[in-house]
Amino acid sequence: MRAEHGDFEPTWKAAPRQIVPHLRGLGRGLLDLILPPASLDGASALTGGLSPAAFAKMTFIDDPVCDGCGLAMPYTDAAAERCLACQAKPKAFARARAACVYDEHSRDLILMLKHADRVDLAGLFARWLSRAAVDLLDEADAIAPVPTHRSRMFTRRYNQAAEIARPLARLAERPYLPDALVRRRDTASQGGKSASGRRRNVAAAFVVPPARRQLVEGRKILLVDDVLTTGATAEGCARALLTAGAASVTLSVVARVTEQQARPI
Repeated sequence: MRAEHGDFEPTWKAAPRQIVPHLRGLGRGLLDLILPPASLDGASALTGGLSPAAFAKMTFIDDPVCDGCGLAMPYTDAAAERCLACQAKPKAFARARAACVYDEHSRDLILMLKHADRVDLAGLFARWLSRAAVDLLDEADAIAPVPTHRSRMFTRRYNQAAEIARPLARLAERPYLPDALVRRRDTASQGGKSASGRRRNVAAAFVVPPARRQLVEGRKILLVDDVLTTGATAEGCARALLTAGAASVTLSVVARVTEQQARPI
């Protein structure tokens, strides 16, 4: 199912590559004169991103961060590289980065993509990740989204993680692996569950099909998702990829729930 993979690109052949950007630029300029573009949050702005007011409300995560889970760290702890939780219990994914803190402002945008058909936000999130996870992208051999179960496609019609991962792979010029990893069991929502409950909920839910193993064997895979809460879903995906022979798995998410701001979605 192409929609699950965020693959809505046309199948016809385009004009020669050197001509297309000029035509697109000309068309976009003419359209902007007739219908000035609005920001993605609905405010009036000469931009395809957020309005200045909405952008100012976002809490982006900058260094120093925990190299293992992407959690922001105090400067006094930066020399440790990893937070105490990651030192005590390393994750299956080797490293993680998040673009911003998951709070009321980022949550509203993510839920618009996830439940309100706002796939136009995916490109914005991909640009955020291209900055936040630049070091992970540099070392990645390929990019794969956290998969959704086919039964959920009947109501959502697309996988929000795939919608973010596809333009990110294009920006980073890395192979995009939309179907290397599948969710073979339709798990209940993770919202409201404890950390242990989340782990039990996704246990053995992900797998790399035998026919797809050659896509991940020996490769460093960057896994993409929208939100990192306890890491249970990413852990399940990482274990499945490592079992299939991936050299390593790293994680990039749009927003990361902090210990102080943890709340179900």
